[in-house]
Amino acid sequence: APRVSQRIGAMIPVRVSHNPSIGPGVVPAGVDPAYDAQYANHKGPTAHIGANGHGRPFSVAPGPITHTQTPYVTGTTVLGLKYKDGVMIACDTLGSYGSTKRYKNLQRVRAVNSTTVIGFTGELSDFDYIMTLLEELNTADFCEDDGKELSPREIYAYLTRVMYNRRNKFDPLWNSLVVAGTKNGESFLGTVGMIGQHYADSHVAAGFGNHMARPLFREKHTDDMSEAEARVLMEDALRACVMRDKSMMNKFQIAKVEKGKAPEISEPFAVATSWDYEKYRNPSQFAPGTW
Repeated sequence: APRVSQRIGAMIPVRVSHNPSIGPGVVPAGVDPAYDAQYANHKGPTAHIGANGHGRPFSVAPGPITHTQTPYVTGTTVLGLKYKDGVMIACDTLGSYGSTKRYKNLQRVRAVNSTTVIGFTGELSDFDYIMTLLEELNTADFCEDDGKELSPREIYAYLTRVMYNRRNKFDPLWNSLVVAGTKNGESFLGTVGMIGQHYADSHVAAGFGNHMARPLFREKHTDDMSEAEARVLMEDALRACVMRDKSMMNKFQIAKVEKGKAPEISEPFAVATSWDYEKYRNPSQFAPGTW
């Protein structure tokens, strides 16, 4: 008996499997000549436009190749700092759909291997792609079976090349990353931007936290501070950010990597906030013309 796809092929275009060029579940040109003729005069990309005479459903019509121009589901600030026994990074669990606080349980900090954690700002799907690349590296290390794995500094260097390579293709990955970890008794903390700019320091921030949190870090941070002192400073910085950034929510996770230990990612928690400051109650008192 003929296959089902062959029997119904004359009526319904056969859906193809994932293709890196045209994406998953589409009907490429040539599969259904009747559809091709019907939409032959329509120019420009029309992927996933309803069948209302203005586009072809579930298809990619002829047109120029385009790349991601605008991120959709995004995360904001990631903070990181070193302390005496290791390094910690923190961020909230919000994924914003435009300006809508859509996904409130998104884990934006993840363990890469037994020495390294990574946090991200920007587009969620691009970060998932980055994690796929890192998982491929981990798989290669596992197959070598020599007991070695990439250090935090090596992962950081790899990601700077990935981000800069995609920038040079005019198809950047829409993320800023914070990489943290320890290996051989040495703590490492660095950040990589979406066009490959990067630096390593005793404290870093990505996103809006660059403006709100790093001034606090510069004032109070020391490399020999205890974990408890680092936790207090981190929560102060998170508080400063969440009370000023509309794209954050008061639900955070902290990941830490201590020397000789595996990464630990905390359960979500909230920081104490207060909105009863005098200037919050009447913000326009000394600003004539505001409402």
